[in-house]
Amino acid sequence: MVASSFLRRIFRAFRHRDFRLMWIGACVSTTGTFIQQFAQSWLVYDLTKNPFYLGLDLFLGQLPIMLFSLFGGVLADRMDRRKMLLYSQYIQMTCAFTLAGLFVTHTLKGMAFIAVILALSFIVGCGQSFGGPAYSALLPALVKGEDLANAIAMNSIQFNLARVLGPALGGLAYTVLGATWCFTLNGVSYIAVILSLFMIQVKFVPPTSRESILKSMGEGIRFIRHREGLGPLVVLAFFTTLLGFSITGFLPVIVQTIFHKGPETYQVLLVSSGAGSITGGLIVAAMERLKGQGHVALLALLALGAATVGFALSHWLPLSCVLIFVAGAAIMASASLMLSLVQVIVSDQMRGRVMSVYNLAFRAGIPLGSLALGKLIPLVGISWALAGSGGILIGLSLYFLTVMRKIPTFQPVARAGD
Repeated sequence: MVASSFLRRIFRAFRHRDFRLMWIGACVSTTGTFIQQFAQSWLVYDLTKNPFYLGLDLFLGQLPIMLFSLFGGVLADRMDRRKMLLYSQYIQMTCAFTLAGLFVTHTLKGMAFIAVILALSFIVGCGQSFGGPAYSALLPALVKGEDLANAIAMNSIQFNLARVLGPALGGLAYTVLGATWCFTLNGVSYIAVILSLFMIQVKFVPPTSRESILKSMGEGIRFIRHREGLGPLVVLAFFTTLLGFSITGFLPVIVQTIFHKGPETYQVLLVSSGAGSITGGLIVAAMERLKGQGHVALLALLALGAATVGFALSHWLPLSCVLIFVAGAAIMASASLMLSLVQVIVSDQMRGRVMSVYNLAFRAGIPLGSLALGKLIPLVGISWALAGSGGILIGLSLYFLTVMRKIPTFQPVARAGD
């Protein structure tokens, strides 16, 4: 009886039909994305033997989010968010099928093929820069207010379930069928989320506005500046991905230079990271109260920094699997907790703009960190580069836990008040 009640609490967001449909569609589509990412990352590093190109591919995939996310947030507060998401999926699906077609026909080879991969990564990022704010703004409309934090955690779980399934399926498809099928499977997977978008019933459609885009954008930024605790959450989101996502982004380098293994070991480490992330998401989903969650998020970031340092210095594969599992749990717990705090603060009318700023900070850290590490790794080595990222993250966490603890958002439960 107790176990049944516990499970109902964890999965309470699934009581809502539209959320279930979106969750399933997004999970299938994200699994396809990770199938392609597995093949693409391995292919880029295998063809170039240069970590810079691996970092450049990650950078170009995220660059449009840095450039256009704020505009996407304004549009998400003015347009039908479902239509914006559909256009985003169409763009990404077309890119996946294009890459599959070019690879199977051997139209391009060598660095010319790498250049096309980089260009398509940029185009996919353009689609995501408008789809991301729309999805973040649409999610709260799919559940009741009391289930929002749980829905955010469950959405994180679907993302990380895909991180487990994607590399597993990607490794199998890459080994048995080749890279072409990895790209094709990703293209097919977008059909699931497109169907779910046609099936849901959107309850809130933003009103039309004649206000200039720049003025609307400024309103969102001012809202963040004047709402206590929101600005620091945006800063933390940036540094979390800048320093914390470095492990998974450069796994091909670690696998080949430290462990001297192939795609199978790469797959094992990715699955370990994804399994940890699912665990972190389940822990957050089981939490019902928002009080003290900012403090818990900081503790999770501290654990992430320590796990990153340990992973960077480890040369024993079983220990590395454990450490990357812990890192995955820590980064997903901290990200889910911070995102749920932001979503609760924001109103529907401002949600697109505020979430676009938050998503910009969160996503911008990934390409900037990847590009910096791509240049730093050849100079100091993968181990010291990753250890440095973990060490800075530890220092940042301790700073917020001590100096910034007076902000109510980051106070522990005992001091947060009733």
